[in-house]
Amino acid sequence: MKIVIAPDSFKGSLSAVEAANAINKGIKNAFPDAETALIPVADGGEGTLETLIVATGGEKRNVVVTGPLGDKVEAGYGVLGDKKTCVIEMAAASGLTLLSDGELSPLEATTYGTGELIKQALDNGFTSFIVGLGGSATNDGGAGMLQALGLRILDADGNEIGYGGGSLDKIASIEADSFDSRLKDCHFLIASDVENPLVGPNGASHIFGPQKGATPEIVEQLDQNLAHWADHVAKITEIELHNMPGAGAAGGIGGAFQAFFPCEVERGIDVVLEYSNMNQYLTGTDLVITGEGRVDGQTASGKTPMGVAQTAKMKGVPTVILAGSVGEDAAVLHDFGIVSIHSIINKPMTLEAAVRNAAELLELSAEQVVRTYFHSVNHI
Repeated sequence: MKIVIAPDSFKGSLSAVEAANAINKGIKNAFPDAETALIPVADGGEGTLETLIVATGGEKRNVVVTGPLGDKVEAGYGVLGDKKTCVIEMAAASGLTLLSDGELSPLEATTYGTGELIKQALDNGFTSFIVGLGGSATNDGGAGMLQALGLRILDADGNEIGYGGGSLDKIASIEADSFDSRLKDCHFLIASDVENPLVGPNGASHIFGPQKGATPEIVEQLDQNLAHWADHVAKITEIELHNMPGAGAAGGIGGAFQAFFPCEVERGIDVVLEYSNMNQYLTGTDLVITGEGRVDGQTASGKTPMGVAQTAKMKGVPTVILAGSVGEDAAVLHDFGIVSIHSIINKPMTLEAAVRNAAELLELSAEQVVRTYFHSVNHI
């Protein structure tokens, strides 16, 4: 038998690589001779860099950049196995995980560090980029990233505006004379599932601002500031970001890429599966096991397990999901080629205990799933 193991991370407990190893261990407990292929995956957010490095035999290069609140943080970018493609995960420099709950401040949080990562890669000769959007602590429309790359965003006195979405209302002009000229000769593949516009009730501030610490009053302020930013972007690029699908991704940085970079946007999981050669591994496969921390009806909108299952279904391979928790409307996933969905929680326990024992719980669940599945298959 051949089983492909392709989980996302179980956020807060296991990386995608750790999850894949735990599932593999459980399979081997049941069937020591089973052929397994471990393909840890991600959907463009946190963990994308690691999964692409593992999938292609690449490497990570650590650098120090500006964190979301202006302090210095150690981040890094990836180099794929082809030695030509650079992977930037914006969460590494500008992400929520870099801040505690008490530090969240979307009025001040900046994407400047993401721009510094891109500049470091440009300095090292890279022209082909994959950029994973997701998990951002920011709502600055990508202004900080653009400033790091030489775009001058000025107030009425001709001074650079400050960091964060709270400063965007001070914009009086944008000057592109010093914007890094090397970018025009690059190609950026943006990995993002978000189709929200930049502003309005479905925009970056209203939909994603609250999880970044924005009160209702701050949400309104941020939304108005992003609209002001988009007005000025339109003046120099003739690109209207206000209602553009995907412009609201990662606090509006999706719009910055669409307005100022030569880029194309693809669903994050599709990018990862392509570079992981998922289709090649599916040949001759009997079962795919995927999973992540929580699975519910929203998973069908393009999250990792859904993307894995869709790819497997095209090859006629069934998929099973293992999850930390199974939420409302998860049953809709059965309409998309997913055979069964299993929570790894096997007895009453606290969240802390579940997180602490996630690897063991995932291993045990994987073992029982494959025992049951292949017993049933062999007796039909």
